Amino acid sequence: MAKRKAGHGFAEAPEDFLVVRPDFSLSKVDPATTPGFVGGKSEGEAALARRDAHLADLQERLFAEGKGGGKRSLLLVLQGMDTSGKGGMVSHVVSAVDVQGVQHAAFRAPTEEEKRHDFLWRIEKQLPGPGMLGCFDRSHYEDVLVPRVHGEIDADELERRYSAIQDFEFRLNSTGTRIVKVMLHLSKDEQKRRLAARLDDPTKYWKYSPGDVGERHHWDAYMEAYEVAILRTSAAYAPWYVVPADNKWYARIVVQELLVAALERLDPQWPAASFDIEEEKRRLAET
Repeated sequence: MAKRKAGHGFAEAPEDFLVVRPDFSLSKVDPATTPGFVGGKSEGEAALARRDAHLADLQERLFAEGKGGGKRSLLLVLQGMDTSGKGGMVSHVVSAVDVQGVQHAAFRAPTEEEKRHDFLWRIEKQLPGPGMLGCFDRSHYEDVLVPRVHGEIDADELERRYSAIQDFEFRLNSTGTRIVKVMLHLSKDEQKRRLAARLDDPTKYWKYSPGDVGERHHWDAYMEAYEVAILRTSAAYAPWYVVPADNKWYARIVVQELLVAALERLDPQWPAASFDIEEEKRRLAET
């Protein structure tokens, strides 16, 4: 991946040092660190606010391009263990842009109807249209993580799904949808603190699921499943970025920079007028 200018507050661009490479090992990523960022939480929050306008401008241009007949779109895939900050990413980063141009989908356990189809069936229905910024809170990757950890599919089916994902994402890229895949890498200890905080706050009970505690018993198996899935499916046309997520402020500015970088590469343009500008000025003046 070509080097680009570092984003605000970063010594170098996050896409250059957080992108997954062939020698990637999840165990070597410390979820509590804030690699590449110069400063702490207050500086990070200030940097996030400063970049909002630039992100919003780029996204508006993409939306306008789509309205003008353009076919391109951008898809942000967010994966991570429960409480890793996927929902907060949507409300603190994606919400900075024009909601008209955002397609958000949150994928949970498949319904009985969805189970009657191939695992990508429900994903296809939620893909961003032309000019849209799509955001997946969980995604098709749930179908190679949860079934692997719980032994719900055999090795052959798992391999078929890895290959299907590669083909699916290659097709999306080939037809104009750029993909940014982010694993929000949370530590087991930090997840425990966040779950405890939910139990101590009546306004957060709705966020708490007793099933989350049971899944903690499979933590190591999930980390192994994530590492395999990431290594099998990270590609130049659909790269994975593993973002340390114990510090929410850090994860948010990283994802913001990844979106900015992807949109800058797309370089969407304002569509030309489809009407005679001078004639419309004349007509307007006469009203």
